[in-house]
Amino acid sequence: MNFPLSFIDIIGSIIGLFYIVSEYRAGRWFWPWSLLMSLFYIIIDYSSGYYANGTICVYNFIMSLYGIMVWRGVIQSSTKQEKPFGSCPMRMVPYILVAVALLSVALWWLLGKVGESQYPWLDGISSALSIVGMWMLAQKWWQQWFCWMIVEPLMVVLFWMGGNYASALLYVIYEVFCVLGLISWRRRAMKEGLGEPEDTVRMSKL
Repeated sequence: MNFPLSFIDIIGSIIGLFYIVSEYRAGRWFWPWSLLMSLFYIIIDYSSGYYANGTICVYNFIMSLYGIMVWRGVIQSSTKQEKPFGSCPMRMVPYILVAVALLSVALWWLLGKVGESQYPWLDGISSALSIVGMWMLAQKWWQQWFCWMIVEPLMVVLFWMGGNYASALLYVIYEVFCVLGLISWRRRAMKEGLGEPEDTVRMSKL
C-alpha cells in the first residue's frame, strides 16, 4: 500500500470506535465492523512487528464469521433464533484460566525463540487473552469483557511504544467501554434470566 502507516493507524482507530460502540450495544452491525477492523489491524500489527497480535487479527476475522452464525442462530441453536445474552458456566472457568495461562507461556516462548516480536511477553499475554476473549464473545457471554479489560492496557503500552499513538488512544477509550459494556451486558443477561452461571442457578434452586 502507498499510504503511510500513520494514516492507516488513524483510519483503523476510527473503525475501532464504531466497533467498540457496536459491541457495547451488541447491535447487528457489530460483526461486520469486527471483520473490517480485523483487516486493518492485520496491516498495522504486522507493520509494527507485533506478529502474534497480527496473527490474532486473522483469528479474529475467522471468529467474526463464526460469531455471526452463532449470534443469528445459524449454528448452536435448535430454534434458529437470535442467541440471547448469557453467562459463562462455572464449570468452564478452570478451562478458560488454564487456556489463557498455557497460551500466554507458549506464545511468549515462541515469539522469544523466533526473535520477531519486539515485546514477546506483552505480545504473548495480550494475544492469549484475545484468543479466549473472542471465543467468549462469540458465545455472547457477558464475562468476555473481563478479558478485554486486561488486554486494553497491554495494547496501550504496545502501540505507544511502537509509535502508533492513535491506536494507543483508541485502546484507552476501549477500557472505558469495557467497564460500561460489562455493566450493560450483565444487566441484559440478568433481564433475560441468563445472567448467572448455570451452576450458581442450579444451586439456588436446591
